[in-house]
Amino acid sequence: MKKIWLALAGMILAFSASAAQFTDGKQYITLDKPVAGEPQVLEFFSFYCPHCYQFEQVLHVSDNVKKKLPEGTKMTKYHVEFLGPLGKDLTQAWAVAMALGVEDKITSPMFEAVQKTQTVQTTADIRKVFVDAGVKGEEYDAAWNSFVVKSLVAQQEKAAADLQLQGVPAMFVNGKYQLNMQGMDTSSMDIFVQQYADTVKYLVEKK
Repeated sequence: MKKIWLALAGMILAFSASAAQFTDGKQYITLDKPVAGEPQVLEFFSFYCPHCYQFEQVLHVSDNVKKKLPEGTKMTKYHVEFLGPLGKDLTQAWAVAMALGVEDKITSPMFEAVQKTQTVQTTADIRKVFVDAGVKGEEYDAAWNSFVVKSLVAQQEKAAADLQLQGVPAMFVNGKYQLNMQGMDTSSMDIFVQQYADTVKYLVEKK
């Protein structure tokens, strides 16, 4: 656990700040070109991204953010296609998960299969992860090339382009603000996660 935390902290500039203070340019960045119509809270990730694995599976940042969000606030996760040999296929698979409402069922086993056991080498392997997680094969197959899934793929690609996404993990609020991990307090895992979640809540409520 300590090694994993140090690995994540290595990409973050240590910064000592009060969890109660949120400053533009530190814990978050105001986008030069806000993008209208984006989800209230939008997270980008890739199953190929080691830091995304730590973010989700070790630090549970997404879960902590959800707990802090005001009632009625929607949090959306999009997969990016620019990492890994099956990046485009995994983005389409994530669209299938979204269409079928099985994101929570798929996230952990897909991360494990892609990064830990490395058993995802083909599109058939991706399908197997879904089936093993309890998704019926015929439902997966029907969704794969459906209009809904194609639309969700396009939606993910457009959001990444419009927000000029540079890397993952990344989180945006109201298409106006991007969380800035370099400005978070990394003195401990708990403090980092707490401040990250508190910053998202602050930005959601920011007028």
